[in-house]
Amino acid sequence: MTEKYFTQNKTLIIIILGLLSAIGPFSIDSYLPGFPSIARDLDITVEKVSYSLSAFFIGISIGQLLYGPLLDRFGRKKPLMIGLVVYILGSLGCMMASTIEALIAFRFIQALGGCVGMVAPRAMVRDAYPVKESARIFSALILVIGISPLIAPTIGSVLVEHFGWHSVFLFQTIFVGVLLVAVVFFLAETKADDPNHSLLPKAVTTVFLKVLFQRSFLTYAFTAAFMAGGLYAYISGSPYVFMELFGMSEWAYGLMFAALAAGLIGSSQLNRLLLKTYSPEKIFNISVIAQTCFGLSLFVLSWAGMLELRSACLLIFLYLSCQGFTFPNASALALAPFAKEAGSASALLGAIQMGIGAFAAALVGFLGNGSSMPMTGVMALFASIGLLIYFIGRREITSVISS
Repeated sequence: MTEKYFTQNKTLIIIILGLLSAIGPFSIDSYLPGFPSIARDLDITVEKVSYSLSAFFIGISIGQLLYGPLLDRFGRKKPLMIGLVVYILGSLGCMMASTIEALIAFRFIQALGGCVGMVAPRAMVRDAYPVKESARIFSALILVIGISPLIAPTIGSVLVEHFGWHSVFLFQTIFVGVLLVAVVFFLAETKADDPNHSLLPKAVTTVFLKVLFQRSFLTYAFTAAFMAGGLYAYISGSPYVFMELFGMSEWAYGLMFAALAAGLIGSSQLNRLLLKTYSPEKIFNISVIAQTCFGLSLFVLSWAGMLELRSACLLIFLYLSCQGFTFPNASALALAPFAKEAGSASALLGAIQMGIGAFAAALVGFLGNGSSMPMTGVMALFASIGLLIYFIGRREITSVISS
């Protein structure tokens, strides 16, 4: 019944799952243009505002580990709805925050709720589709997720300019409230309750360890996480680099952010076409090499003092485009060996990615020296580490496409 529903309503399902997956990115992208305004209002530096971004990454990382076992035990929809309610409460708290400490705390709570929108869709795709088809679905989800970097910064800029930065969080509250209604009435359950799935700490830990030490999961999850770490370094460092160093306005920054994100969206859709001819492994192999080359080029230009607005935009565009190939194929390949533990595997995959992303974002702020080097250096470093992990781990991987 569920498989038939997902097949007959594929477009609707992709839109709902894509928007759920976009909660995290949207929550980030829509408030980035407000960094200078938040700093002025709370009488702090822009760099200190970035700690609220790190708190969000940490909350997403921890929260996904909590939701994974719950999704395997109680099905996908119940934990999903509870998480969305927690997000709404956290958003309202952010809207009323009057200190950076309060903003950081409520961003953490917001992330604990919103991260379920990242875990549940991956598990539901794994429930409903085989490996190669799931890679195509993940690519389709990126098209919907791509709405966030295209319109969220613009929405955030308009809201900040006309109503103040608090209004961004009111908008986030309304957005997720609408999604909650869609989940309740239009999203079918893909997994029944499983009373035999224990939530005791020992049992949960055993499942996580089983997933973590599966060789293909270990390789694809950590490679993809470090490649994505460069993306989060860009997200964290770009407000300072583009608005402070390059002198862009909040409005111009929003447009630039959307234009660069178009590379990720376009490549994810090209990935769907390439999968008709090439395997996910082959596409992933090429993308991680290319992303590392673009990251190193970006850093070298920055280190040499030759990085200008045009060269920065071009190389970041290419860097993000590689991410459109890396993420969907890594997700499909990492989750392929798991059926019963899809929720826990999805949670662990997301937690690893966001944990490393939080570290990358915090590292950019910690290394801040008034130049573009902290951002570009972390982007290059994390991509290089990801490539190294992949080259070491792929020797041990057995293809899972036939599974």
